[in-house]
Amino acid sequence: MTTRRFSARAKAGAFSPSLFPPHGRSEKHPLKLNNPQTSTKLWQILRRAKLYRFASENDPPEWKERGTGDVKLLRHKEKGSIRLLMRRDRTLKICANHHIMPLMELKPNAGSDRAWVWNTHADFADEEPKPELLAIRFLNAENAQKFKVKFDECKEEVRKFLEDVGDSATKVAEKLGDLSVKDEKTKSSEKEEKKEKSEGEVKKEEKEGEEK
Repeated sequence: MTTRRFSARAKAGAFSPSLFPPHGRSEKHPLKLNNPQTSTKLWQILRRAKLYRFASENDPPEWKERGTGDVKLLRHKEKGSIRLLMRRDRTLKICANHHIMPLMELKPNAGSDRAWVWNTHADFADEEPKPELLAIRFLNAENAQKFKVKFDECKEEVRKFLEDVGDSATKVAEKLGDLSVKDEKTKSSEKEEKKEKSEGEVKKEEKEGEEK
């Protein structure tokens, strides 16, 4: 199926591509992004999904297929960030790779209970970060709903993580501020001591001069 069939509906923001089977290219993506040493798999759909991107640069704008494969949600063990990763069947070429952010929202597409649409400000599927409007369609409503539930859970987890990071940063800033205040007090005290010592030495010298 070509993209022309639903390009007219794309102008109005609609999306209703047909499902399956996948037709991927034979090239492989060079990046190894699913590293078990740095990432923890949170969720993987057992059924395949088909991914599309909205090609606003085309005339007229249209939805273009990116590939069919399994969707994964991965948490970085050290950074705490969560990203969505999807590769094409057979070729393993990446068709979606972006962080999950609290403000992302999955919206139903064209009244379908099997498809979702969302925006990302930085998708790394082509290695260079690009803002994308993406759409995903599952084989059935059950898988689509499971995806949304887990996606929303990840958003909430990231939101809490960012809040904790912000609180920690605030506490660190407060501690640094306290240290700065203490340091200033110490310096001020040292200056006062030096001043008193200098004044004492001057008075002592004056007294010795008077006695002579």
